Amino acid sequence: MSQQEQTTDSQSLTLVQAVRDGLYGEMQRDEDVIVMGEDVGENGGVFRATQGLHEEFGDQRVVDTPLAESGIVGTAVGMAAYGLRPVPEIQFLGFIYPAFDQIVSHAARLRTRSRGRFTCPMVIRAPYGGGIRAPEHHSESTEAFFAHQPGLKVVVPSTPYDTKGLLAAAIRDPDPVIFLEPKLIYRAFREDVPDERYTVELGEAAVRREGTDVSVFTWGAMTRPTIEAAENLAEEGIDCEVVDLRTLSPLDDEAILESFQKTGRAVVVHEAPKTGGLAGEIIATIQEEVLLYQEAPIGRVTGFDVPFPLYALEDYYLPEAARIEDEIRETVEF
Repeated sequence: MSQQEQTTDSQSLTLVQAVRDGLYGEMQRDEDVIVMGEDVGENGGVFRATQGLHEEFGDQRVVDTPLAESGIVGTAVGMAAYGLRPVPEIQFLGFIYPAFDQIVSHAARLRTRSRGRFTCPMVIRAPYGGGIRAPEHHSESTEAFFAHQPGLKVVVPSTPYDTKGLLAAAIRDPDPVIFLEPKLIYRAFREDVPDERYTVELGEAAVRREGTDVSVFTWGAMTRPTIEAAENLAEEGIDCEVVDLRTLSPLDDEAILESFQKTGRAVVVHEAPKTGGLAGEIIATIQEEVLLYQEAPIGRVTGFDVPFPLYALEDYYLPEAARIEDEIRETVEF
């Protein structure tokens, strides 16, 4: 559900432009919002997601940091505890691990550790995922690490409209949010995005395609090949419902269960490795709550349990429409 603050004109934006637009709007709205990270200032970030913010807001609110992820996030935790709303950028999700201790031991626990005296209103932005022919550590999809940690919210947009609204909601949230941006589709398409500020509520999934035969749950960059697979299968008479989860922690259990009760079949698509991936949690939730509606084993289309491969094997590793179609057919025909 989206909440616009006022009706306004729109512009056609890519997903990465929507990130920048969301940051700009929240920095205008609230002077406590601070952007920080490696090269986010004068250079505008490695993907130019913060381009122009330094010129607009100055080096006290758009801060170029040393190349030290633990220091970036640790500093942001201190800022957040004392009333600011920092938005640190980690250039790639695969670079976040030096800051893992700061995230799970401090940011996620600050509210409970202080018995509510302090909160940690910060948003850690990180481009994630493969498909751009990047070297090692640049193609990680390890969202399950963070969804597993109580005290963190995990958000993964798949459209420019949602990106701006979800980012605004994340920045306004009183607790820490991991905001993962699917860089494969940073510039893949455009969508009309309102010029004015608005929010998209955290914790609510979006049904991207209504269907009756099988529910397909996905998020981020995998939403587009999943919709493509659904449209292809419609020509064969298979009617897929595609649910974009958008927020991975907290999961929108109500939307998941409602869709499954309608179709009785499900497939989960994510590019992270299969073992320990969030597909398993989604499947367990379905079987705990609505097992008696189940008509077939629930399928998974995921990355493989190997380090993300380089170049020649990258397209083979990532779920593509053809592989998604095969799993959906098998589920429907069971």
